[in-house]
Amino acid sequence: MTDFTDLLYEASGGIARITINRPEKYNAFRGQTCEELITAFNRAGWDRSVGVIVLTGSGDKAFCTGGDQSAHDGGYDGRGLIGLPVEELQTVIRDVPKPVIARVNGYAVGGGNVLVTCCDLAIASETAQFGQVGPKVGSVDPGFGTALLARTVGEKKAREIWYLCQRYKAQEALEIGLVNRVVPAAELDAEVARWCEEILAMSPTAIAKRSFNSDSESIRGISALGMQTLALFYETAESKEGVAAFMQKRKPRFRSTGD
Repeated sequence: MTDFTDLLYEASGGIARITINRPEKYNAFRGQTCEELITAFNRAGWDRSVGVIVLTGSGDKAFCTGGDQSAHDGGYDGRGLIGLPVEELQTVIRDVPKPVIARVNGYAVGGGNVLVTCCDLAIASETAQFGQVGPKVGSVDPGFGTALLARTVGEKKAREIWYLCQRYKAQEALEIGLVNRVVPAAELDAEVARWCEEILAMSPTAIAKRSFNSDSESIRGISALGMQTLALFYETAESKEGVAAFMQKRKPRFRSTGD
C-alpha cells in the first residue's frame, strides 16, 4: 500500500499485518501515525478476507515507544483533546471484530505498552522489554493504560508499573499475564504465524471478541473523562518540565526544593 507514510500494511492469506514504520524514532507515534493506524485497523477489521490482524514495529529494537516527545509541546501535533487521537486508536483495536495480535519485537514502553494491553493477544521476543514512562515525562494514560492494565496484570502490579516506571523483561511480562508467549527472536515470526493459522481455523463468530470486551467497556468512559483532564494537565509547568527534561536528556525537576 502506498497511502501510508508512517506504516507498512499488508494483507494476504487471511492475515493483515500493520507495522509502525518509524524505526529512527523507536516507532514512537505522532498524530499522523495514529491517524494511519486508525485507518489501517478499520481497513483490516472490516475486510472480509482478513481473519486476524498483527500489529508490530519496524526493525528489531522497538515495537512502539508511545507518543513522540519531539512532537509534543503542551500537546501533540495531531487532532483530539491532547493532539493525538489515542482514544480512537485504542477503541478501534478493541472494536474491530478480528483478533489483534501484538508481535512485540523490542521496546514496548509508554503508549506502546498500552497498545500491547489493548491487543487481544501478545507474542514477544525474548529481547522485548515492557514498561511505562508517563510519570517520568509528565504524562499518563487515564483509561485503558491504567484501568485495563490493572485488570490484566493485577492492581498492585499495575500500580508498580506506573508508579516506578521500571523496565520488565519479556519473561516477567509473561509471568504477570501481559503477554501470552515468549520465544527467541529468530522464532518470533514463525510463532506469530502459527497462532494466526490456528485462529483462522476457528469459527470467526464464535471467537466472541466483543463478549470479552463487554466486561471492561466502562473503561472507555473513564478514558474520555481522563483525557479531558490530561489536556488541561499538559498546560501545567509540571507536565512541560517532564517533556523538557526528556528532550534535554536530564532528570526532571517536578518538585520545588524551596530554594
